Amino acid sequence: MRTLSDFLRTTPGLEAADTEWLHLLVEDWHLLADLSFSDLVLWLPREGGWVAAAHTRPMTGPMVFVEDIVGQGEAAVFGDLVSRAVRDGQSEHVRERGQDLLHERARPVRRAGRMIGVLSVHDQLDSGRPQTRLEESYGHMSDELFLMVAEGSWPTTGSPSGARRGAPRVGDGVMRLDVAGVVDYASPNALSAIRKLGHQGPIEGEVLLQVISGVAGQPGQLDEGLALVAMGRAAWRSDLAANGAALALRAVPLMHGRERHGAIVLARDVSELRRRGDELMTKDQTIREIHHRVKNNLQTVAALLRMQSRRVPDGVARTALDEAVRRVGVIAMIYEALSTGFAEALDFDDVAVRGLRAIVEVARMTGAIDSRFAGSFGMMRAEDATAVGLILSELIQNAVEHGVPEGGTVSVEAERSTEGDVDILRVTVVDDGAGLPTGFRPSKAGLGTRIVTSMIHDLGGQIRWDDAEPRGTRVRFSARLRPVDG
Repeated sequence: MRTLSDFLRTTPGLEAADTEWLHLLVEDWHLLADLSFSDLVLWLPREGGWVAAAHTRPMTGPMVFVEDIVGQGEAAVFGDLVSRAVRDGQSEHVRERGQDLLHERARPVRRAGRMIGVLSVHDQLDSGRPQTRLEESYGHMSDELFLMVAEGSWPTTGSPSGARRGAPRVGDGVMRLDVAGVVDYASPNALSAIRKLGHQGPIEGEVLLQVISGVAGQPGQLDEGLALVAMGRAAWRSDLAANGAALALRAVPLMHGRERHGAIVLARDVSELRRRGDELMTKDQTIREIHHRVKNNLQTVAALLRMQSRRVPDGVARTALDEAVRRVGVIAMIYEALSTGFAEALDFDDVAVRGLRAIVEVARMTGAIDSRFAGSFGMMRAEDATAVGLILSELIQNAVEHGVPEGGTVSVEAERSTEGDVDILRVTVVDDGAGLPTGFRPSKAGLGTRIVTSMIHDLGGQIRWDDAEPRGTRVRFSARLRPVDG
């Protein structure tokens, strides 16, 4: 099935701003569908007529069209409903479909005074019973929105849509305000949501802003954004909390021409969403604090080892302690990166660059060393980042100490790829120094090389040392990384 974007790309005469306007309309038209208890269809011109480019159904009542009608032409089902709306500015008729009577209306969609499409509204007539007050109030509000579509004053650019998490919809609760912010109508769900905040008096006939301001436990002065929403003056959303309850409000100013004559305010009880969000935030903050404390503890261990190293005479023992300081420092750097975010994963590129520069600066003896980094390590889980960080640290340390002790270049290149369901990391460390010593065998090398081979094995990867061209040493290793959640 073709999407709205597909139809818009092939519709002649539409500007970029027209396309964005129609996307905004479809993003937010659930409000009109729910208030009118109707299916909505957006029509775009095509050669020889009109085509249905988008279709939505109400959440508040029965649907009219079970099958999606996107891609159908006007004449196939609706007769001249759309073409009459284009010619006369609006059209309306009642037609039979089996035993049902369908009430159908259409109006042009305008932006900046230009017609860029047609919107049709379809509902089933129920002549057997009188309308309830809720249905009558919803109908008046939907008529006002439908007229605003034809005048080009709705949707409102920059306003929040129902796509945002926790955004209220008509079924959550709706109020109609007059131009002074007085509540003309409040649905039962809206009344319940306000009552949960602690307000026990009437709502209809009261200024909504004063009702909210008077809620017991509402601290201090109201946020300016909340005041604008509660008065219906701004097409925006705001939240408030009181007495253990939380409420999301969204205002849609009702316009006629350039004058505001009221507003629709949607209200949703988001107490449970807020509670879950607070729990997640508390969990995330706890994880960050743990990472921060681990980092501090590791830095303390490194400092103690460094102090011990200074008291040991030059020789094998001091070298071993200095290497231990470096390894602990690498792990501390990774936990420092983890402590600055909310995830159990980190972007390893920053760690790699910082580690490369730090090791080169500390390990070089004489001469200048040019350190280079290319590619990307990407996101890694903490356990993988620790292992890769230690491997990289050992290889860079060896390159500086044994490859280019008098100066030269050390470069690191990283590449991520996917093989089936497995995430593979490939890393190359190259120096332009003297090359591998004669008879080099990893199994006979020092502690650092044995640490590297052991960790590569744990990561399910491979490692290879060989001579670089025209000179120097090249080390290539691969690792199978655990999937990063989210």
